[in-house]
Amino acid sequence: MQYILHPRSIVIVGASSDPRSFGGFVLANLERFGYAGAIHLVSRGSAEINGRPCVATVDALPEGIDLAVLAIPEAGVLEAIQKLGQLGTRAAVLFASGYAESGEEGMAKQAALAEAAAKSGIRLIGPNCMGFTNFAAGVPVTFEPLPAPAARAQPTGHGINPGINPAIGVVAQSGFMAATLRDAFLGRGLALGCVFSTGNEAGVSVEDVVAHYLGDASIGVITVYAEQIRNPCGFLNLARAARVAGKPLVMLMPGKSERARAAAQSHTGALAGDHAVATVQLRHAGVCMVETLDELFDTTAILLRHPKPSGGMGGGGGVAFMTGSGAMKNLALDFADSMGLPLPVLSAATTQLLREKLPAYAVPENPLDYTTIGVRQPGLVGEILSTLLTDDAIACLVLAIPAGPAMAQRDKADHILPALANANKPAILVITGDDGPMEPFFVDAIRASGVPMFRSADRALRALRHVVARTGAVPAKEEGVQPGTAAAINLPGIVPASGVYPEFLGKAWLRQWGLAVPNGDLATTPEDAVRIAQGIGYPVVLKAQASALPHKSDVGGVLVNLKDEAALRAGWQTLYGNIARHRPGLQLDGLLVEAMGAPGLELVMGAKRDPDWGVVLLVGLGGIWIEALKDVRLLPADLPEHAIVAELNLLKAATVLHGLRGAPPVDLLAIARVVRLLGLQMLANPSLLEIDINPLIAYPLGSGLPVVALDALVVVAQAGSTAPVASPHAS
Repeated sequence: MQYILHPRSIVIVGASSDPRSFGGFVLANLERFGYAGAIHLVSRGSAEINGRPCVATVDALPEGIDLAVLAIPEAGVLEAIQKLGQLGTRAAVLFASGYAESGEEGMAKQAALAEAAAKSGIRLIGPNCMGFTNFAAGVPVTFEPLPAPAARAQPTGHGINPGINPAIGVVAQSGFMAATLRDAFLGRGLALGCVFSTGNEAGVSVEDVVAHYLGDASIGVITVYAEQIRNPCGFLNLARAARVAGKPLVMLMPGKSERARAAAQSHTGALAGDHAVATVQLRHAGVCMVETLDELFDTTAILLRHPKPSGGMGGGGGVAFMTGSGAMKNLALDFADSMGLPLPVLSAATTQLLREKLPAYAVPENPLDYTTIGVRQPGLVGEILSTLLTDDAIACLVLAIPAGPAMAQRDKADHILPALANANKPAILVITGDDGPMEPFFVDAIRASGVPMFRSADRALRALRHVVARTGAVPAKEEGVQPGTAAAINLPGIVPASGVYPEFLGKAWLRQWGLAVPNGDLATTPEDAVRIAQGIGYPVVLKAQASALPHKSDVGGVLVNLKDEAALRAGWQTLYGNIARHRPGLQLDGLLVEAMGAPGLELVMGAKRDPDWGVVLLVGLGGIWIEALKDVRLLPADLPEHAIVAELNLLKAATVLHGLRGAPPVDLLAIARVVRLLGLQMLANPSLLEIDINPLIAYPLGSGLPVVALDALVVVAQAGSTAPVASPHAS
């Protein structure tokens, strides 16, 4: 990557005197940026271009050129790569499309290209990319015309390296997105270190570029647009390294819709789609996962200025919002509520300090309307925001004010901007009025201050939601990041050919590692069923048991509330008749006879092992409501119990957990404990693929009753196959 981003020499293969050719654009960019290295040109039709001599073939080039730009038809690419390799060229950029993105034939061409590059000792950038621009080194290797870079003074003291102006490192698989991010950041006057488009990644990948940015002291924040992470475990390790290094990693990854994979066996598999699993693991590793391009722009801008955590939701931190308008205060309340963004109550000490500064008719609370005092005393606004930021409950602050006339803008530049710029927590300026005019001196003052500025309060709050969430997810130390350990509890019996355990065996395994299940046993005859029922007491439940019958209720394979022996014997006949009618020929292992569970709150708990991203857990409202509401939380497998309780409180139906309309609250810690145990077993036993427990019954706090699994589906790697063992903690 050093030879790619800091090449001592560059050759453009396919240079042209046509200024609008790809080669012409690259050459013009290099000249505008004042590239100081040697430039070589290969052109069949020109002896010189812009006063630079050309050679007719690659064979005529000198040895040891660091970087080649291939601006030639696809038919000549393989031969050029081979010849460049013989001359010791280290890397090559290929803009051309028509490779893996175009179908099977293109994939075959790309595979051959990658193999030729590897044999030739060349690292390939692309194909189907827009190249890169290393702004810090003045190396623009892209076919998009770029203006000469303008010097931008950036404030110091807020980056991860004191004395070094922090810059943004961008990497995107899409050239369009790389250019979009570049223009957005340059338009805001932010420092760009490098913008890299990886394209189809036949050679250099997103992971390679991120790793390079981690080692670059000038890069303060890394911004990623990726549609597919080809090395999930490697990327997660890089994300953890970024967290340790204090470099925020902000990422947008499209693809929330389900991909065409094998049909899920369970609710867990259906709800924990590929994108959702990846998002959970990436966030757990410290990546700031955003959902829109605006959020990608805005969150990066804030974290460039304030990369270090300053509290968070986990520690009670949230946002302070201040304005001089009651209307804006009310809007802020609505915005924050809709986003789930905390606006903490201010401490008594902060409230008292505010009373001393505010007029008697102002209410010292969060959000804060400081009224019109800023008109006569603009310096007092700076004092008020500094007071708010001293409150331990405040992780960041938003000041939303209009630009006002020129005199008011001068006041803001002289008195308010310094207070925002000196804040030791993220402090955001919102100038309301959309595209309303601002004086050039005020715009320049804002950019020179480094204070993130928005024209929309809701956009600022959406970005801060990610900053606050990341703050809560990033521990001050790496303590607790590694998963707990547990001995793997072996699954009972022989692994079924389908990999799906019948319920009675799955429940036997659940009981072994500490999850309660109803009393009962497998019956193979009506007499067995009667004996078991007499031992556990009526009423009982009958359930058909077979590996090939994971969803029993759909075929009449479950009968409940059988109150005596006569009902049990009749139920036996009914259930077998149902199976014969709906699944003729299905051989049952028998019927599971269980005690009726005591009524409680129905939840769902599950786990899924994604072959790429590892294990995630699922917990939420269960029973029939899971399909209707899909109110669930996806969790990493190694969360401690207190973090699981916090996730339970983020459910939309969290009020139900705490008691609704006089109902008693359920035991959240008991729920968290079994979720934790399930996660540890998934990490300890790589043959486990999927687990679905629905319903999981939780009981009132203080009842002494355990959390009980009424139904369970356990799926393991099929006999004779190798289970995917991808783990978020694999190296």
